[in-house]
Amino acid sequence: MTVVACPTCGKKVEWTPANKYRPFCSERCKQIDLGAWAEEKYTIPGASTNDPQDDKPTDG
Repeated sequence: MTVVACPTCGKKVEWTPANKYRPFCSERCKQIDLGAWAEEKYTIPGASTNDPQDDKPTDG
């Protein structure tokens, strides 16, 4: 049996099909994590996209 730490609170969680919230320990921790993503608290680093159109002055 695999045991992992809940990404939100760190509680040990069994990684089994019976645990419908895996890798989270509960619905609450799952929702907290979803809320953090929605508020853009997490970011994934990536290559900078330098679009030449962004550098053009706008007429106005």
